[in-house]
Amino acid sequence: MEKKDFVVTGGAGYIGGHLVDSLVEAGNTISIDNMSSGKYANGRASGIKCDLRDEKKVSSLDIPEGSLIFHLAANPDVRESMKRIIEHYGNDVTSTLNVLELARKKDSEKVIFASTSAVYGDAKTPTPEDSKMDPISNYGLFKSIGEGMVSFYSRTYGIKTCILRFANVVGGRASHGIVPDFVKKLEKDESELEILGDGRQRKSYVYIDDVVRALLLAIRIEESNAVLNVGNTDTVSVEDIAQIIEGNMGIKPKHHYINRYKGRGWPGDVKEMLLDIRKISKLGWKPSMGSEGAILAAAKDMLQNR
Repeated sequence: MEKKDFVVTGGAGYIGGHLVDSLVEAGNTISIDNMSSGKYANGRASGIKCDLRDEKKVSSLDIPEGSLIFHLAANPDVRESMKRIIEHYGNDVTSTLNVLELARKKDSEKVIFASTSAVYGDAKTPTPEDSKMDPISNYGLFKSIGEGMVSFYSRTYGIKTCILRFANVVGGRASHGIVPDFVKKLEKDESELEILGDGRQRKSYVYIDDVVRALLLAIRIEESNAVLNVGNTDTVSVEDIAQIIEGNMGIKPKHHYINRYKGRGWPGDVKEMLLDIRKISKLGWKPSMGSEGAILAAAKDMLQNR
């Protein structure tokens, strides 16, 4: 890869931290994070603490002209986005606008925006990129607004952009999501596992290393304002995920279901998600393992490093 100047917002977070680990091998890398949840730091990257909701602080950031920006900073907790709405709007919308303005002023080479399958809502599966965005959660709504701003800046100011819509990302150092949730519950009580919903929700999961490969691939995409799904070719149910984790831990607890939202785990929870990934597959990317394999690898990561 050609040596470049990289900027990663959310670089101390889960996906951002793994991406920074790869980028430091290819060029000058700056990690920007408010350190509110992510705490990871790669000693070979320059770290800047900044709340991206603060327009004045963002506009004064000292980053090289022409930097390639990965905008990963966001709060991906769908459940909490339905409760702390204003906070999530700031983290997911205001921050994106401020980063795009920074990119415009610094004549950024490209902005790669991390979006989500949640923008589709309860869509027909497998869901291609040209499907209607019809989110059922604030997280999905705010990401769809972010996508609109990214596209606008691309068309209006000529900034090269790429939008990646991720399925559920799992793997090492994750602190949020179904694998950490189940592992923490089972470590507290091996005799019973609380499951939100009816356990029949089926979704696609992709391992963190595969997501980083997709982000690196986005650097080379010439098309401006490209939109790509990043996910898997199969799904796995919540019940199956529980059994995979339990098998890896060598336990067999009873399952206790809290099904208050007609099969959904919480308001805004999509019951079935599978992305059509043919578009990115034609560019040479494919997941290295299926959804069950990704869950198993993520469980092993967490249990080995707890």
